[in-house]
Amino acid sequence: MKLGLRTPQFKWPGGASTLGGDLARIAREADAAGLDSLWGMDHFFQIPVRGLPPEDPMLEGYSALAYLAAVTKRVKLGTLVTGITYRHPGLLIKAVTTLDVLSGGRAYFGVGAAWFELEHQALGVPMPSLKDRFIRLEDTLQLAHQMWSAGHDAPFDGQQIHLARSLNAPQALSKPHPPILIGGTGEQKTLRLVAQYADACNLFLRMGAEVLHHKLDVLRGHCEAHNRPYSGIEKTGVDMITVATPTRPDGLSGQGLVDYVSQAAALGFDHVIMDIANVVEPGVFDTIAAVMDQIRAIPEGGRK
Repeated sequence: MKLGLRTPQFKWPGGASTLGGDLARIAREADAAGLDSLWGMDHFFQIPVRGLPPEDPMLEGYSALAYLAAVTKRVKLGTLVTGITYRHPGLLIKAVTTLDVLSGGRAYFGVGAAWFELEHQALGVPMPSLKDRFIRLEDTLQLAHQMWSAGHDAPFDGQQIHLARSLNAPQALSKPHPPILIGGTGEQKTLRLVAQYADACNLFLRMGAEVLHHKLDVLRGHCEAHNRPYSGIEKTGVDMITVATPTRPDGLSGQGLVDYVSQAAALGFDHVIMDIANVVEPGVFDTIAAVMDQIRAIPEGGRK
């Protein structure tokens, strides 16, 4: 099994003046502990589903990832996930390519249909209809495959997106391209797009076993319909946890974390991504590092 970390909030004790140093320390400790991936949210404001006000700190996604690339050595990097409305698709793919090149081939391309209307209204970013957002998402997925094709420099004419040249130099180091991860649970469109275009999906582990089994069965059906091996899709799941530390003994112990990841594998997942509520506390990554070999030994559940 793989283990990742997302940093979805930045309201830490030192405030903005120490945020850069805190984030760098967390990233380095996660890298040294053996985690497989580091993720940021890609929002303009803090999101209400976390029970936090929009005024709480939120970093711009790709600036933060570039910073994390510079302070880490081996961990993969991505957004969980970029709304398709936030950047022009050609520039978005260029940003992911740049991250991949400068990190030595460590980028994921996390993308979704977007949903948080408040931040769009506040910053003047257009928020098309849901139907149009999914058209734009599929165009972008097709464009990504074209821009990441070796030697490809042709025009691109999607339903909404049109490029005179799909030039992308330098090309990404990841082969055949940075893994494409689509976030979302929609059964008719989102999971179909995963089967058609993506290398990974992301679901919420808090949805529970019955719902998750159903969603993965739907994905399996889409894979069969599009002649795509279900085992070729990396199944990632995200959840909020607290990790035991000297100041937070009630968090998940090392063995508790092993059991938690084992349960996710049994549900059919390959990669658990943690939102750690107490991530800024000293000792979090000591707890994780002590059991990483055990977590590595758990067979991936979604590659079956």
